[in-house]
Amino acid sequence: MLYLVRHGKAGSRHDWKGPDHERPLSKRGRRQAEGLVDLLAGRNIDVVVSSPFVRCVETVQPLADKLGLEVEAASGLAEGASCDKALVLVHRLASTTSVLCSHGDVIGILLDALAADGIDLPSDYPCAKGSTWEFQTTDGRISGARYLPPPS
Repeated sequence: MLYLVRHGKAGSRHDWKGPDHERPLSKRGRRQAEGLVDLLAGRNIDVVVSSPFVRCVETVQPLADKLGLEVEAASGLAEGASCDKALVLVHRLASTTSVLCSHGDVIGILLDALAADGIDLPSDYPCAKGSTWEFQTTDGRISGARYLPPPS
């Protein structure tokens, strides 16, 4: 299984004074990150990989801490990353049970690519902040997907 998580709710881009890649989760986003622990901690996760943006790392850090894993940073999951870089990472991890945390733009292009590859997805991919796409894998290839709404 692969779990593709959209980072939790972050503070406003407009109100944030620092570089966008340093913008942290909001209070609601931190609650969503804690809810991710409840959702995924019992699923025998092998690896946790995240966009290097602070809001993504903060989304999966509580889960990684609970599992005794490090959060691995991957530029292929960063906001604005190319579909090719993101797909290489997804395909490399498809034979593991992994959590990947990224941004809405990257998740959208990944879902487009997977749909074009024949994976059955709804026509309007939901992708709320803090939500998760659960990808079933067979023989190291993605074979199905389902959407898990954000934890409350």
